[in-house]
Amino acid sequence: MNKALLGKTILGIFVLGSILAGCSTAKDVKSTAALSKETASTAVSLKQTVKPTELNGELVTLTAEASNLEVEKGTSLPVWTFNNSVPGPQIRIKKGKTVNITVKNQLTVPLSLHIHGYPLPFKMDGVPGITQNAIAPGKSFTYTFQATVPGTYWYHSHQDSVNQIDKGLYGSFVVEDDLVKADRDYTLMLDEWMSSSSESGHEGMMNMSMDMPGMDHSSTTTDSSGQSEQHTSTQPGHDMSMYDLYTINGQTYNNLQPLQVTQGDTVRLRLINAGYLSHSLHLHGHRYRIIATDGNPVSDPKWVKDKLLSIAPGERVDIEFQADNPGTWYLEEHGSSPRISNMKQRIQYTNEQGTNDQPDPLTKLPTVDLTNYGKSQKGRFSLNDVYDVSYTMNLGTRVQQGKQEYTINNKVYPDTEPLSVQTGDKVKVRFVNTSANDDHPMHLHGHTFQVLSKNGIPLKGSPVYKDTLNVKPGEEYIVAFTANNPGDWMFHCHDLHHASAGMVTDLKYNDFQNTFQPDPNLNNTPE
Repeated sequence: MNKALLGKTILGIFVLGSILAGCSTAKDVKSTAALSKETASTAVSLKQTVKPTELNGELVTLTAEASNLEVEKGTSLPVWTFNNSVPGPQIRIKKGKTVNITVKNQLTVPLSLHIHGYPLPFKMDGVPGITQNAIAPGKSFTYTFQATVPGTYWYHSHQDSVNQIDKGLYGSFVVEDDLVKADRDYTLMLDEWMSSSSESGHEGMMNMSMDMPGMDHSSTTTDSSGQSEQHTSTQPGHDMSMYDLYTINGQTYNNLQPLQVTQGDTVRLRLINAGYLSHSLHLHGHRYRIIATDGNPVSDPKWVKDKLLSIAPGERVDIEFQADNPGTWYLEEHGSSPRISNMKQRIQYTNEQGTNDQPDPLTKLPTVDLTNYGKSQKGRFSLNDVYDVSYTMNLGTRVQQGKQEYTINNKVYPDTEPLSVQTGDKVKVRFVNTSANDDHPMHLHGHTFQVLSKNGIPLKGSPVYKDTLNVKPGEEYIVAFTANNPGDWMFHCHDLHHASAGMVTDLKYNDFQNTFQPDPNLNNTPE
């Protein structure tokens, strides 16, 4: 990865004292005021969003445009959309087909498209300044790749992503496997919004200084019982209290239509966390099993009931249940915050209107433990393997000149040391979260890794393969992967407020030469 390019972007954030980034080169830097002006001019729209559609086939067009989203009755937010919906259309493609996604930009700011979790060819990764120039207003770009890996993924802009995802530029991406069938297949994208958003965009986040005392971005974590607990910190950080509207597919609970099922159905729920907070979900009245994590199948998943399912920012979890208990039931978040009442979805059987089910978010329930779930079998890697490269990431925080920074090995990008590999290397990475309160969902572009151990204890169940792993305060994980996709790849926290404040490094192939030359006159801002 071009460290100087991305690094100047992130340093620009510190200098400006705002989460809105600067740009990739000195010639390319825009002021916060200029970016805010762009945001305001783009957000002014009388348009109202429509219900998300499904796009099938090999030729797909996504048009980025401004609109207004009614997240709950009486509350509309100015948003940026793909095809005038939030989330954008679900893109579904059959395994083995080549997909062509043309993105047309009708906003007044540049953007890009990244398929989160899918092992894309490097040139199609959608990272402005690294793999391409951001798509300028009025321009378009076509992403082309073969869909060979089935699973649940999602797409989002990777241009100024901390703000553009917040504004609604995301959707789901599914590669279908003909061997896996369900009678009902639903995708639920979880997110959080700010009801204080105005025509100038999410101005609370845009105008927030990094030196506000007493603010902790990830103040809500999940304990071993699955209950939310509130932590306080004297360290500066990001104020998440402004995220007061929790949504599923862009809607709060009262705006959501029930998921329809028929008795006897096999039902698949594809859960995607597009927000910046972890959520613990409880499926009422039914057993369920986790059939995939981050698009990767689970070996012989066991049925569980009345256990919470935790899903962190950037993660995807696919679950399956049998519709064998007629009525109307809830899938709801558990915790003590009143805001979670909107993170709730009804599941309604055909011809069944009544229900004895009631929301029950305060009940303490255990959380499914993926380190000991499913059938144990030999994975691709083990702790005893000989590795070509070993790398430790100490994930921390610090305050420098009154500003909060998120660090890897006590450094912020571009001073973080890259993970340098050769094609074919076996790579082992150790994550250690030294932060007092912050979760760090670490995401690797272009690759899938196997989780080998947690807190020094080897995994006992099914091998767990992921591209995004949430490392909570005090936790340590060891993961492994093969360097089999040459390029310069981002490796960063998917709490993008943390990434934009320094928690980024890169996976650099020493035997790869990136021939892309960014245009210094464009506003390439990858985080």
